[in-house]
Amino acid sequence: MLLAIIFENMLLLAAFLCTLTAGFVFAFATVVMPGLGNLNDREFIRAFQVIDGVIQNNHPLFIAMWAGSVAALVVTGVLGISQLEGLSRAMLVISAIAYLVGVQLPTFKFNIPLNNRLQKVDTQALGESELKMARGAFEATWVRWNTFRTVIASLVSAALIILIFIY
Repeated sequence: MLLAIIFENMLLLAAFLCTLTAGFVFAFATVVMPGLGNLNDREFIRAFQVIDGVIQNNHPLFIAMWAGSVAALVVTGVLGISQLEGLSRAMLVISAIAYLVGVQLPTFKFNIPLNNRLQKVDTQALGESELKMARGAFEATWVRWNTFRTVIASLVSAALIILIFIY
């Protein structure tokens, strides 16, 4: 009985935090990057550096959401193995794996390294051609991986919400 209550609460927490994360990457996909895309190269790089700087300075609410989504989903997945069966169990396990492989892995393998490279660009010291190259090496790849993780995070969030209703 206690394990079931803990599982239910962890499922709610995982769904909440994964949905916040999905909303975060969705906002970047639909508002932030298209908005920044309208800036010239120097302005684009500097604006992204400032936005990313907030994240890299370990904003506590961001860290709670991002790391918390992983922790809550992993704990929920482990607990769900004993609390769920059949399609529900499979849905939870697949969701957890999809989130780790489709949201977290691309973030650490692609988006963060791209962010770090862009953080090193000195927008005041470089000329227009160097700024154009720096942006070109960043923007399309970053947007592609962010779109990918937005789709996966959204699907995982939907699956977790469905699990709440069918559990």
